[in-house]
Amino acid sequence: MQNMKTIKVTILGAGFISDIHIESYRRFVPEAEIVAVYARDASKAAAFAGKHHIPAWFDDMSEAITASGCDVVDICLPNLLHARATLAAAAAKKHIIIEKPLAVTLEEADEMIAACQANNVKLMYAEELCFAPKYERSRQLVQEGAVGEIYMLKQSEKHSGPHSDWFYDVSLAGGGVIMDMGCHALGWFRWMLGNAAVKNVYASMGTVLHKGRTRGEDNAVVIVEFEGGVTAVAESSWAKHGGMDDRCEIHGTGGVIYADLFMGNSALTYSKNGYGYAMEKADTTQGWSFAVIEEIFNQGYPQELKHFIECVREDKQPLVTGEDGRAVLEIIYAAYAAAGTGIKTALPFHAKVEKPVDLWLDNKS
Repeated sequence: MQNMKTIKVTILGAGFISDIHIESYRRFVPEAEIVAVYARDASKAAAFAGKHHIPAWFDDMSEAITASGCDVVDICLPNLLHARATLAAAAAKKHIIIEKPLAVTLEEADEMIAACQANNVKLMYAEELCFAPKYERSRQLVQEGAVGEIYMLKQSEKHSGPHSDWFYDVSLAGGGVIMDMGCHALGWFRWMLGNAAVKNVYASMGTVLHKGRTRGEDNAVVIVEFEGGVTAVAESSWAKHGGMDDRCEIHGTGGVIYADLFMGNSALTYSKNGYGYAMEKADTTQGWSFAVIEEIFNQGYPQELKHFIECVREDKQPLVTGEDGRAVLEIIYAAYAAAGTGIKTALPFHAKVEKPVDLWLDNKS
């Protein structure tokens, strides 16, 4: 039976995020078997395979996709290679899960989505915040009526800089911190609002800490106005000292939720009327409460990977798709344009550029 099949996975990339994916598969997704890894550097590929006891390694991407016997290609490569890897995997009839951002350009995103549709393969955009337990508990609280009608969302992700040099090179990454971390907030906003349409985007950004290392932005605030009246604020930074910070706020007409991904195992919630399905818990949840989530891999990586393997085994549509990744990329374009011009940018938005950050770099004074 299809749903009893073990899904064979080839990992493209041998860096930090590949380590996280491997650990997630091994600890939480027994339905998946890692059969191969690819890296551009043969010694790095061999070392990664040895470290994780992966039976095969490749330094040729096409061979890794076609000769490894995999069902799924898990793309954990630098942004510049996302489109090439996706097109190769789609042509080989392999299902694809891809790390953020979906692509560097909107043209690449459209080509990737079309290729996957033409070859009848699944394409999942790996936005882990749509699976992070604490953020999902917060979304459930909203669905239970805890905060009334949402009018504002905030999400921030901040640390002192990425772990790999390629992130700082805008020719490889397409931009700076927005392409690296701001995309998480934008994807989560859409997830919380049922993929509501975006009206306008405004952004302010600068290079404040890594001026000698990157031309891209290392600190940014993006304000997104959605149809329906919700304002969303994304704060993203490579300039914040003291370790990783990842948190969200959900503001509604009947309450507020604060969820810090790395502090505690609950979402701090104020509910004017109480919450719970059919309001059966309302008498104990009015006012301030601590909505507890299970202590599980906080960022949602194992949950998203397990979900995609299930989609492949059971022929289901992923919850987060290539189209969602493309929508996030369009908002990123608008944010760079708004930061460059100093005015709101309306969606839909498109500009012909080599990389999104050019919309800011070419216009900033």
